Order: sequence, then structure tokens, then C-alpha cells
Amino acid sequence: MFVSRIGAGVAGATISTAQAYIADVTTKEKRTHGMALIGMAFGLGFTLGPLLAAVALLSAESDGGLSPWPGFLASGLSFCAFLFAFFKLKESRKPGGEFIERRWFDFGSFREALAIPTIGMLLLISFLAILSFANFEGVLSVLLKTEKGGFGFDLRNVMLFFALLGFIHALAQGMVRSLSKRMPEEKLAMLGTTVSVCGFGFLTWATVDLSIAMLVLGMLVLAFGFAFIPAAIQALISRRSDPEKQGGILGVGQSLGALARILGHTICFPLFAVGAFLPLLTGALLMFVALLLVTWVKNHGEDFSEVE
Repeated sequence: MFVSRIGAGVAGATISTAQAYIADVTTKEKRTHGMALIGMAFGLGFTLGPLLAAVALLSAESDGGLSPWPGFLASGLSFCAFLFAFFKLKESRKPGGEFIERRWFDFGSFREALAIPTIGMLLLISFLAILSFANFEGVLSVLLKTEKGGFGFDLRNVMLFFALLGFIHALAQGMVRSLSKRMPEEKLAMLGTTVSVCGFGFLTWATVDLSIAMLVLGMLVLAFGFAFIPAAIQALISRRSDPEKQGGILGVGQSLGALARILGHTICFPLFAVGAFLPLLTGALLMFVALLLVTWVKNHGEDFSEVE
């Protein structure tokens, strides 16, 4: 299982590639609209994935819900994605563009990212937002399934809750695409962080009172709010970066996002052991700091073409 997850992590670095591709083929005015498509696709996958897994687990004979079929389904879907990318996805880079040497650890892109005004702050905002959400995402299944201090749901109901989370996330991404035509990215990010803080507040309340109604409300509000953040931040990073280097910089953002998920999943369980509300309260505080930083970024920095 660990080897499988490590392999999936190494070979599954497709989001930063997709972000760079979207940045290559969209204008600056439609950049957020394009980035939201990635979030919408992720949300739909997060909706259908747990539902397919729940169906696959119907073949499980044990009460623990162990079955190889979710893994077989995931492998088949990944193979379909490979075939589609290999045969249908056209090269987005223009002829004569700068060739970037492949590296395992691209510290040069990290230095280039920090050298651009406000890019370092945007990367920090993305890191804090993902770290806060990882506190919720990591502990959610335990909170839903645990009898003592949790809600005591069975495995299939846990998957249905994850599917609901993904559906709301995808729905909100559709709203991001619509609002991006009328609102600048800075305001979208402020809206997302503000709503996310409220969602964490509802979830903290739900864990204290073990209220299913507040749990559902908090999940919906948080999923809705968080959906606004990645597309807006990624679009801002892309707009303020050199087009020849934005793929590497977006890749740095994804690396920091992966680190945030690791840290979030690491700290949420010790916090949960002390009190079920602590990971969610921690998420609220981290997201509030991200909101303050977004407010600062709103008044600082310019697009790359304007800087040049």
C-alpha cells in the first residue's frame, strides 16, 4: 500500500502540468476561468471517486470493507487518462521557447519564484490555505467513523460524505468561472478565505455538540469557500510570472501544496487525540492568517507585463 501511494505521488504530478498548460493556452483575462476548470474536474473526480469506491466495496466479504476492486478501478482510470493525454493532448509550448532542463529538485524555480514581487507571499497563502484544509480533510474520515468522540458512521456513509464534499467543490468551481468575469482574483481569494473561516467555525461547533446538521452545514460552507482559493491564487501567480517560467513556478506551488498536505495530515491526528475540535480550530486560525495575507497582496504587486 505504501509503495503504491509513493508511486502514485511521484507519477501523479499532473496538476502543476495542467496549470502550466492552461496558462499557456489562455489569455490573462481568462486565466482564472481556465484554472477553475482544473478545480471543477478535481471536484467531479472527488465526487465520483468515492461513489465508485462504494460500489466496488459491495464485493467486499469482510466487515472491514477490504477489497481489491477500488484499486483496480483507479488503475483503469489512470490508464484511460494516459491514453487520452498521449493521443489527444497537443503541445502547448510555442516553437522557440526556452528549454528547461529536467531536475528532480528544482531549487532554481524556487529562487526565481521568490525573486518576483508578491509571488513568495502568494505561495505562502496557498501553503496556509492547503495546510488548513488538510487538517480537515485528513481527520474527516476518522471524525465520521469513530464511535467515541465522533459520529459513528459506517464506511459507505463516510464515502457518501466525501462525494458530497466533492460535488459542492465542483459546483463552487462553476461559480468561480462565472464570477471571474466580474471580480478580480484578489477579491475571489478574499471571498474564499472568508467563507472558509466561517466553514471551519461551523465544523468546530459540530464537533463540540456532535451535531450532524452543523457538520453538513460546515462541510458545505468550507467546500464552497475553499473552491475559490486555488484558482484565484494560481491565476495571480501566473499573471505575475514570466510566461517562460510560470510552469516551474506553478510546480513550486504544487510542491509546497504537497508539503502542506503532509504536514496537515501529520498534525491533525495528534490534535484530534487531544480534542476532536482542535484540528478544525487550527484550520480556522491558519485560514484567517491566509485572509490577512490576501488583503495585503490585494494592494501590492502587478502583472508581469506591467512590471516589465
